[in-house]
Amino acid sequence: MDLIERAEQKKKKEGEGGGSLVERAAAKTGRSKAVGIGDPSAPREARPDPSSLNPKVEEKPVEKAFRGIGQPGAPRREPANPDDVASKPAPKESAFEKAAAKSGIGQPRSGGGLASQSEAGRAVPKPLSDTGIGNKAPEAPKRPPEEIDLVSLREAGYITPDMPPNLMSEEFRIIKRTILLNAFAKGDKKIPNGNVILVTSSNPGEGKTFCAINLALSIATEQDVTVLLVDADFSKPEVLNRLGVSGGRGLMDVVADDDIDLASCLIRTSIPNLVLLPAGRQHNLTTELLASERMEKMAREIGTRYPDRIVIFDSPPVLASSAASVLALYMGQTVFVIEAEKTTEPQIKESLSMISACENINLILNKTRYSGSNKKFASYYGYGGR
Repeated sequence: MDLIERAEQKKKKEGEGGGSLVERAAAKTGRSKAVGIGDPSAPREARPDPSSLNPKVEEKPVEKAFRGIGQPGAPRREPANPDDVASKPAPKESAFEKAAAKSGIGQPRSGGGLASQSEAGRAVPKPLSDTGIGNKAPEAPKRPPEEIDLVSLREAGYITPDMPPNLMSEEFRIIKRTILLNAFAKGDKKIPNGNVILVTSSNPGEGKTFCAINLALSIATEQDVTVLLVDADFSKPEVLNRLGVSGGRGLMDVVADDDIDLASCLIRTSIPNLVLLPAGRQHNLTTELLASERMEKMAREIGTRYPDRIVIFDSPPVLASSAASVLALYMGQTVFVIEAEKTTEPQIKESLSMISACENINLILNKTRYSGSNKKFASYYGYGGR
């Protein structure tokens, strides 16, 4: 043979019986390819663990929990003790859950993952008070009590709770006692709206506001009675100015606007039993508003809300304004102030006929001048009269 033929025969023999030992062993076992320990294509059970003492024992594969998007029916692990929840840190929220929460696809569950549509439908929304959406306007804080300067008030001729007895304080004690007896009468003597009192006069300047304030201050010294002093002289309100108290919304604002609450307009004072209600803004339909059904309900409410309260209305003069005759419709008692030696009898008769809707009328003679010692109440106590 020539050299070429001998080379081909040698190559053919090497192809039939050649190869490595591993390849020839694989050929004998019938496998097409030898499988080694590090072969990634081999199944797990075919590869013994080289670190095991008994490589023939097969280990059961450990199922790994898959925390992914498409894990249907994956059981949730609940803590055996509910108290353990607080001690364990909350699971971190995945990027998918964050995106779903922003888009509103689902609601995050307490144990991780997204709740189903049925669970999301049962989710309880936060109350409006927590979310801040659709809340009512917060209530305004209570106004602190207004300080009344008792020294200045006493120097202006008014009676104060801390002053010693004098002639004027004793006179108002007599006046208020009749009013209080009528206000809290029982049985057959009971007067409808007896605790709601109108203070008025025939003409301006007769001292009705002076008498209304002193009557309120005198009643405020009672142990079991509170006083609400209403400035109802809408054209010339003077009550708050004389007491040195700043005003605000008042009676006319409440009557004209259904959204304003009466309680928000009341002013507490440094005198514990005295509360004030300003007149409010001026209105061109004052008389018509006072004659409205809302005013009637409000007068009934303030008269019956507190059984121990006396309500005093400082009204405009009868012959100067028609408001007094309308206010008399809601009153249980009237204190009619007459200026001594000035108010005429015809004026008194005309005024009394205009407020005749109130059947219980008491007269006060103001600015009297007299001499003698037969009526000096305070001199009995050793303080001297005034």
